[in-house]
Amino acid sequence: MELKSQKMLWKTENAPHRALFGALGFTEEELRRPLVGVVSAFSEIVPGHIHLDKIAEAVKAGVSSAGGTPVLFPSIGVCDGIAMGHEGMKYSLASRELIADSVETMAMAHCFDALVLVPNCDKIVPGMLMAAARLNIPSILVSGGPMLSGKSGGKRLSLSTTFEAVGARMADKIGDEELRAVERDSCPGCGSCAGMFTANSMNCLLEAIGMALPGNGTAPAVSSERIRLAKKTGAKIMELIEKNIRPGDILKKTAFYNALAVDMALGCSTNSVLHLLAVANEAHVLLDLGILNEISAKTPNLCRLSPAGPFYVEDLHGAGGVSSVMRELSKKGLINTEVLTVTVNTVGENIAGAPDGDGEVIRSVDNPYSETGGLAVLYGNLAPRGCVVKRSAVDENMLRSEGKARVFDSEEEAMRAIFAGLIKKGDAVVIRYEGPRGGPGMREMLGPTSALAGMGLDKDVALITDGRFSGATRGSAIGHVSPEAAQGGAIALVEDGDIIAIDIPGGKITLVVDEKTLEDRRAGWKAPEQKENLGWLSRYRRMVSSADRGAVLE
Repeated sequence: MELKSQKMLWKTENAPHRALFGALGFTEEELRRPLVGVVSAFSEIVPGHIHLDKIAEAVKAGVSSAGGTPVLFPSIGVCDGIAMGHEGMKYSLASRELIADSVETMAMAHCFDALVLVPNCDKIVPGMLMAAARLNIPSILVSGGPMLSGKSGGKRLSLSTTFEAVGARMADKIGDEELRAVERDSCPGCGSCAGMFTANSMNCLLEAIGMALPGNGTAPAVSSERIRLAKKTGAKIMELIEKNIRPGDILKKTAFYNALAVDMALGCSTNSVLHLLAVANEAHVLLDLGILNEISAKTPNLCRLSPAGPFYVEDLHGAGGVSSVMRELSKKGLINTEVLTVTVNTVGENIAGAPDGDGEVIRSVDNPYSETGGLAVLYGNLAPRGCVVKRSAVDENMLRSEGKARVFDSEEEAMRAIFAGLIKKGDAVVIRYEGPRGGPGMREMLGPTSALAGMGLDKDVALITDGRFSGATRGSAIGHVSPEAAQGGAIALVEDGDIIAIDIPGGKITLVVDEKTLEDRRAGWKAPEQKENLGWLSRYRRMVSSADRGAVLE
């Protein structure tokens, strides 16, 4: 392929450019090689990123060993756990767009020939993947890997355990000492939080969609395997440059369908829906929210990883990882094995040697946890354009339910009611004005869901929002209600005491109120006053689309 860096550097009029590279310490020999941007989300505020300096150095070594010149530059990243439960969470989803824009800016301004992207956590992975799709220069991703699960008193723990322990303490089910023990032991070191939460969901889906090497989603952050994977990734980008293989050659509709099938088999976070829609938008692939139910209907759920079950991502790795899951699905024709990947081989070639599932962490397609996938999209008069639930994390008794609405216009209002003991069995908690525009920023609601779970109400109370949920959420937690309340969606018309009927197997959610009453309520509805002084979130609010389109900027 023709190298952009060479066109930028080696004309007479490019002497100033060469001078500036010389000021950086680059030799002429280095500048004659392909310039590979290494985009690292390293920081000292995100546990999933604290070790990415080591991963990025391994990537650079791989690039250099294969004949390229690596050039490091940074990316921002929000820790969702630290941002949870306060105004900071408004910035999390919105930061995905900043990340994509900043990677595009750096790549275009400096004429990089290719990119190796090094993310690890929730919005950083999709933001970098969106940039790769948008730029369409040779690109590959390698994440920092999952955190190991914690252990305390013979029990395995993760961050979600800590959030749920807060609810248990508020309900006097545990004491201060037990809460402190969970707090101390739940996050034992670096990496993306240990369960099949959003970060690990997206890191696994990078493999499934073909933009990362096998092992990317599951090799532990603290393992030497992770360092070796980073070196191999750095070397692989040079082959992608040589053969001019770009994201546009990989991110076809069939690749997205593969990712959705793996999503269903693993029981990934509901946030994966938002992110796959957004990446598809950048790749100019038409991906409709309704396709999820079609794929879910024929894709068995093979894994029950925390919070849906007792296993963690390290267990998935030991059982064969994403490759084994894909090989299992391929036995029933649920994976397109002809899709090209960044290995420069097809999916079929990648998974040919993967071991069979162990029957426990990864079940066979003939003995799944359920015949249908881990996510479901529900439609009805409450969500005409859809809403999403992690079906695999819902108790069997809550798959079909009716609840009495308890309505709150913010997460904070709901949390006060939950901790005050005002939510009872059979309630349907509605949290609105937390959507992409209403929030703004579509905050995650791990606080309310974990509080309910800790209080023992997750099997009896539904939670419905136009916001979204952490991948660590379990229970009948239904998010992404579209249209959102701030746009006058039906969720804005719900009143305390209304009955909400939920039928997850049937894909339905119904506000049991007659149409005339809803019309009268709509006539009296007024859009809420918008908060001022929101900085760049004011721009985001004006430009962001609804959740059913991936909350992308218009």
